Amino acid sequence: MQKKTFNPQFKTRLTQLAEKINTTLKEIISTTSCPPQLKESMQYSLLAGGKRIRPILCLSWGKMLGLEEEKILPFACGLEFIHTYSLIHDDLPAMDNDDLRRGKPTNHKIYGEGMAILAGDALLTQSFELMLSTPLPPSYVLAATLEVSKAAGPKGMVGGQVLDLSLENQEDIQLNQIQEMHTLKTGALLTVSCLSGALLAQSKKEDAKALERAKTYGENFGLAFQIVDDILDLVGDEKTLGKPVGSDLKQGKSTYPSLIGLEKSYELAYKSIDRALLALASYQGEEKDFLVDIAKYIVARIN
Repeated sequence: MQKKTFNPQFKTRLTQLAEKINTTLKEIISTTSCPPQLKESMQYSLLAGGKRIRPILCLSWGKMLGLEEEKILPFACGLEFIHTYSLIHDDLPAMDNDDLRRGKPTNHKIYGEGMAILAGDALLTQSFELMLSTPLPPSYVLAATLEVSKAAGPKGMVGGQVLDLSLENQEDIQLNQIQEMHTLKTGALLTVSCLSGALLAQSKKEDAKALERAKTYGENFGLAFQIVDDILDLVGDEKTLGKPVGSDLKQGKSTYPSLIGLEKSYELAYKSIDRALLALASYQGEEKDFLVDIAKYIVARIN
């Protein structure tokens, strides 16, 4: 696989999707009825930037399998609500104790720990309101939302965060322990972003193989994404990343580079992307090309 070869339309499509998602996020949060200080805290983190990878994956898988983007846009934005909640809570002093996120002070540094916790809670619960309002047959919406709830809960992100906390400052950590932790903490939401798009598309055409392919793509995409995150925390540029580098090391966290070195970490990331691309082999068209390129992009990225 060539590391940085993208179709000419890729960056344009990536920007267009991110802008569409950002516009929808602004519309949703601006019409949310809640105490002003809570809305301000939610909005601060939700609209702080970011690549919007999770909703983009959902939209792209859905569109490749025949769905109109507009119908699942609120569902996809619900995934970004969940991701944002997890970042707010991860940054708390009781968790990773980070002061910067995307080049700005973290939520609790601006609004206090109590409000940050409540903003995260509000984003998580509102995400399910967004997903369940999807204008598709209820059985498909429920199936997709159920998978998201699993990925966000104790079987996924929350369980992964528990493992992350338990592994801090431990000696003799094995690679399989790191893989399990990241599969839950980071990989689960990335995987279900692909899977939910495919599940919602079942309302257009039943295709059991599409679900397995979406899951395979998402799992390998998620692994590569986390490996590159670990690498960037070691060798990335602080200004570009928008947060201090070396924070994993300072917090006593084991990472892929610390366990297997930079070269083998890159090798593992690219092997994962190759496996992700195999899951797309039977598809054709612009959306398939986009999913190929975004997989390449996440290992070539610098932030």
